[in-house]
Amino acid sequence: MSEILLTGYEPFGEFETNPARRLATALDGTTIGDATVVGREFPVVFDRLQPALEAAIDEHDPDIVCSLGLAAGRNTLSLERVGINCRDTTTSGIPDNADREVADEPVVEDGPAAYFATLPLREMKTAMVEASVPTTRSSDAGTHLCNNLLYTACYLAETSACPAEFDSGFIHVPFSHEQAARRDDGEPSMSVETMERGLVSGLEVAVERTTRP
Repeated sequence: MSEILLTGYEPFGEFETNPARRLATALDGTTIGDATVVGREFPVVFDRLQPALEAAIDEHDPDIVCSLGLAAGRNTLSLERVGINCRDTTTSGIPDNADREVADEPVVEDGPAAYFATLPLREMKTAMVEASVPTTRSSDAGTHLCNNLLYTACYLAETSACPAEFDSGFIHVPFSHEQAARRDDGEPSMSVETMERGLVSGLEVAVERTTRP
């Protein structure tokens, strides 16, 4: 049986919880199509990210690497199309969890300017919307750890830096209802159950399209 490596970030900055982590851990060990989900929590630390991702890929040899991250203020699940070779925390004003602040630093020295996600995003969006889950395709994964992870996964898949073959993508998730209620600012949110339904619907399509024979 093939495997999906599903990653979710730990809490960071002012956010005491992270629905991305909750989704990844909730789906760990479940089956989507003919693939088993391996859910893992990843650190919001630039210098620890690539080693953690490489170790998980080496251990599980996944067909799909799908990563999740929180995007405060969004009101949909957002399928990210592009990862750029740039780290910059100045836009958000949030350092990583090692208190590191960066500006205009490459994710990979001398790497290409950008990579496109290789999951079937258009088809995934259709399935997610048909499951009654608000979903958009987005061209902006930012310049923080979420973008860093999408770019790194694509880089590993496209170069000899990693021997595995896999398709990769990144999905931003909004606040959970519980998070939004605690903040009391009237910000957009979505139930974790709805996020999970959309995620599973999209990954079912991805499994059909991308898993190896």
